[in-house]
Amino acid sequence: MTNKYDALKNSDDIDSGEDGENGSRDQCADKIAQLPPLEIPPLHHKLQYQYWLWFSKRNPGKAYQPYDQNLKLIGQFGSVEQFWALYCHLMRPSEFSSHCDFHLFKTGIKPMWEDKANKNGGKWIVRLRKGLASRCWENLILAMLGEQFMVGEEICGAVVSIRYQEDSISVWNKTATDQATRNRIGETLKRVLNSPPNLQLDYKSHNDSLKGWTRVPQNAAAVPKI
Repeated sequence: MTNKYDALKNSDDIDSGEDGENGSRDQCADKIAQLPPLEIPPLHHKLQYQYWLWFSKRNPGKAYQPYDQNLKLIGQFGSVEQFWALYCHLMRPSEFSSHCDFHLFKTGIKPMWEDKANKNGGKWIVRLRKGLASRCWENLILAMLGEQFMVGEEICGAVVSIRYQEDSISVWNKTATDQATRNRIGETLKRVLNSPPNLQLDYKSHNDSLKGWTRVPQNAAAVPKI
């Protein structure tokens, strides 16, 4: 039987800009509008929130496309069973070559800085040595779905990014100015990744990202890798 998610293995038709890149946002809204209502079978174990899973890929050398046109919505779920039915058919992040991203966000929140749930928030970023992305991504999303961060609705979503020399994962939250909540998310992230106690995380508000956005990231902080 053909696996409909095998398309990710040959997804050269999907390009991706950097997170939050300016451009038309209508494409993303259209994809969301076409989604049927999510039905959860009575015997399933419901999660506290429902989620969208997006995929994006950028192919160097191809013509520029607005960021939202490069997002591929590959599934939605609201129960433990629906999550595993989707996740078990997906390639793992470390299996991709480069410039690929998975974006797991609560239903109603688009994986963009400008989304109303994200615009006043920010993200914790952990840079990873090559080969660790799949394990760290699975640990992170299971913790997120299991509400281990204990910050209520403050978590918006999470992203894993595969690049040439290093990979990264990030956790997005709603309120960049809430220092106590930011700290709790950061400490929980360290724990779920089973990282060294001295691991340094990098936090950046989406507002700062929008102000300083360029095609080539500059002034990137040197962050120890797991």
